[in-house]
Amino acid sequence: MAAAAGDGSVKPLQCAMKLANGAIELDTGNRPREAYTEYLRSIHYISQVLLEEVEATKAGETVTSDTSKMLKLAEQCLERAQSTAAKLGKTCLRPAMPVAAPVPSPASRHRRVYSDEGGKLSPFLPPEIFQKLQVVESQSSKKELTPLEEASLQNQKLKAAYEARMARLDPSQAMQKTSLTLSLQRQMMENLVIAKAREDTLQRKMEERRLRLQEAANKRFCSQVALTPEEREQRALYAAILEYEQDHDWPKHWKAKLKRSPGDLSLVTSLVSHLLSVPDHPISQLLKKLQCAVYRALYPIVSKGAAPGCCSLPPDADGLLAPGSRRLRPSQSLYCMPSPLEPSPAPRPPEGPCASPPRPGSPAGPSSPQLLGKDSSFEDLEQFLAPPERRGRGPGERPEPQTPGVRKEPMLEQLKGTVQDIHDAIDRLLSLTLLAFEGLNTAASKDRCLACIEEPFFSPLWPLLLAVYRSVHRLREAALSRSMELYRNAPPAAVGVPTRLLPQDPEAAGAGPYPYCAAAQELGLLVLESCPQKKLECIVRALRVICACAEDYYRARETALQPGIAAIGADDLLPILSFVALKSGLPQLVSECAALEEFIHERYLIGEEGYCLTSLQSALSYVELLPRRALGK
Repeated sequence: MAAAAGDGSVKPLQCAMKLANGAIELDTGNRPREAYTEYLRSIHYISQVLLEEVEATKAGETVTSDTSKMLKLAEQCLERAQSTAAKLGKTCLRPAMPVAAPVPSPASRHRRVYSDEGGKLSPFLPPEIFQKLQVVESQSSKKELTPLEEASLQNQKLKAAYEARMARLDPSQAMQKTSLTLSLQRQMMENLVIAKAREDTLQRKMEERRLRLQEAANKRFCSQVALTPEEREQRALYAAILEYEQDHDWPKHWKAKLKRSPGDLSLVTSLVSHLLSVPDHPISQLLKKLQCAVYRALYPIVSKGAAPGCCSLPPDADGLLAPGSRRLRPSQSLYCMPSPLEPSPAPRPPEGPCASPPRPGSPAGPSSPQLLGKDSSFEDLEQFLAPPERRGRGPGERPEPQTPGVRKEPMLEQLKGTVQDIHDAIDRLLSLTLLAFEGLNTAASKDRCLACIEEPFFSPLWPLLLAVYRSVHRLREAALSRSMELYRNAPPAAVGVPTRLLPQDPEAAGAGPYPYCAAAQELGLLVLESCPQKKLECIVRALRVICACAEDYYRARETALQPGIAAIGADDLLPILSFVALKSGLPQLVSECAALEEFIHERYLIGEEGYCLTSLQSALSYVELLPRRALGK
């Protein structure tokens, strides 16, 4: 830990990830006592770094994004330390307390979804509780009192003063008591009459303003044909926005700033962040409403998927898990649901001295030995990227017949409908924001506005959404988890990484515990994010780190590198990325990438981001098909 902390060129988050990965490797290597110590050491390091950061931070400064990630990482290490302590017989770390007689607890009305090791309740809140929390958050802002409410408060104060004066009078002072009583009644009645007159006047003015703003909204949405229900709702929301702007000045100030600096994207980020943080703004209220609707659609899917026997495993499952894939609570762990086990062993490769893993891009298995010697790694990616039900089927073969009237993947169909609802919800939020602030109606501002909307929208929904994706892709995760377990100690050459792109001296200072370690740590940060855009940025950074490490390794071996020629090519990237994916120990990357492919904006899918995402998906598909017996033989 001291060495990690002393390296000033490495971020504290990277050091913390390195310590946590070391503990995970010890845990999966059947060394629970050492793993328990490393988990505690990781927690101690994170707390020490955060304490130093707080002491060095001035009052009023915001907390960095790395701080929240380190807190999440510390939480994962604490959970794993508790689980490891249970293995060592240290389930009770506190002093022994007298055990009371067991009291039968009332049965919970909430359903269990993918219970953890101890059969704990689902960490996902029921939809009604989730909605109540959203409503409470929206109503937390201070509201102005109406005239009648103000009069009621004044009358309560008058009554309290009256009772205090009455208590000080003697019983013989009856005339004064009567006078005080009549005076109190007169004052209270006057307050109510005045408040009622103010209330009527205010309501009349509010109704006149509402009709005027409604007419303005009708002009904005005028059409020769009848409006659809969605357009009518959009018109009503726009009228509510106009009414809100009559009572608040900050939207006018932001519009003036946009007019002065139309191309300032940082201004767009600040505006949308402020807009969605104001709980009583109509757009912010619409955000909460749409989140609750998506949550209500996702929760039954997860609940049904967790029904007894829904994800049962056959008796021949081997029980092998990838490094770090212990069953943890979805909302609090790096692995948002238990990594499912493989339902059946993969077909064995041909035995003998030639039983070696295929080159990336070559289908694994004895049926295609002529492809093992090919140089190109991308010739057969269609086979890798094909759906599981199409793999292993010849070009002339037909798919297996399905029973008429039976849906093969009902959960997948429900997920597709929910994905479309999410796209529609984000489009509604974006169009309404552009209606409210016309200065955002440029291509660059739209993209930035969309990115700013996605982060608060997905933040409370991503754990539940990922849980559904992991249920859909549980078989692929099982195959990937098994490969990660079997190849966790394999050298890079086992997956086709060329020697020229490996460190010449693996034991050199700063080389890391294994090649491309920094890229695996960068990829591990993906699971700490809850926004698709930030997850995609983690993938891009991981591939950039791979290219930088490959250049360094190549330059250390070669005396001269021709200018303009990169050390790493497309054929070299896939095996290196496959090795990095193996070392990450994250089988849920399959589901993460599937979700990212659905929710990433089309503009990113045709650029560097899309290339990086496709490369990672290809590497994961290749790792799934690694031969099972090659290393053992």
